[in-house]
Amino acid sequence: MTSPTTNPTTQLEKKDRCGDLPHRPRVLLGKMGLDGHDRGVKLIARALRDSGIHVIYSGLWQTPRSLAISARDEDVDMLACSMMSNSHLVLVPRLMEELQNVGRPDLTVDVGGIIPQKDIQALLDSGVRGVYHTGTSMLDIVDAVRSATIPYETPPKTNDNSLATLARNISLIEEGKNVEAPRKRPEVVIGFTGSPGAGKSTLTATMAAEKVRCGEKLAIIAYDPMSPISSGALLGDRLRVDFNTVDNNVFYRSLARVGEDYTSLPEILDLVGGAGFEHVFIETVGAGQNDVAVRDVVDKTVVVLVPGMGDSVQMDKAGILEIADTFVVNKADYDGDSALVRELLDIASGREILETVATQGKGVVELLSHLLPS
Repeated sequence: MTSPTTNPTTQLEKKDRCGDLPHRPRVLLGKMGLDGHDRGVKLIARALRDSGIHVIYSGLWQTPRSLAISARDEDVDMLACSMMSNSHLVLVPRLMEELQNVGRPDLTVDVGGIIPQKDIQALLDSGVRGVYHTGTSMLDIVDAVRSATIPYETPPKTNDNSLATLARNISLIEEGKNVEAPRKRPEVVIGFTGSPGAGKSTLTATMAAEKVRCGEKLAIIAYDPMSPISSGALLGDRLRVDFNTVDNNVFYRSLARVGEDYTSLPEILDLVGGAGFEHVFIETVGAGQNDVAVRDVVDKTVVVLVPGMGDSVQMDKAGILEIADTFVVNKADYDGDSALVRELLDIASGREILETVATQGKGVVELLSHLLPS
């Protein structure tokens, strides 16, 4: 008998199962190869989130190199790699090599999926800690993450990799620890805010790709909401960036928050600037009308809107629209674009209004030139 579609996608009770650990666990869920299905990994992500774990999801069709970069920059405690395309004996050893290349040979890697019994030893010999088969319980997966979460080393075992060191230093700052490292305020820090679903992640990812195409580099700090119940979080913004293309030229770090807490951000920005990044994008949690605190931390604030957000009365309300230095109407190919631009003109008071279709790259070069003129 099949389960009704109204059943919840995870049977785990939402509660913090990790509050006793040295720090909040961070795990990267990655899918290498040609596997084009991600329902299973999403179920795992939700179960981990509901157990108090910060889960970074990097999306489908990842390479060993892109997963290694993501695991390093996010400073995860464990990389959980799902394999469904019968290429595990090739891709997993390459993943272990790339972790060495990017400065994190010490990182715990577990592999799951349809793995023949005869292939398990070869994966273990390559450096994988554990291999999990279909049917592994969600609690067993939670326990695997728990067992990988050990106190942070200072400094980390990074093979003198500066980005690995930066990633660990950010983790230490988040834990309230003191860090000795070069510090410098980046030349320009731009905050992107707006309602959930406005396309902030896609917009910043497209702009980052354009910066790299022009031979430059960029750092992105992206905030996502943290559960007030379990303290877990699902951090999925980085999946918009194609790290197979941008490689080390984009440093991307995901952080979780309850509400607007940017207490540690100034110090993080100094570390990012000290590591050589002059341009930094900050992506806020999907914001409401009163979410305006990012303005106090950044140099410029971009408010991203989409057609259909509301009538002219919404435009006159105090709050997030007041803090914009630049308005971006994203998804400008939607109905209502012209009406939204007209409404913005009434309140903009000379502030720039730009239109983009981030999924197609339209308007992105113009926006980048406006925000970061050469």
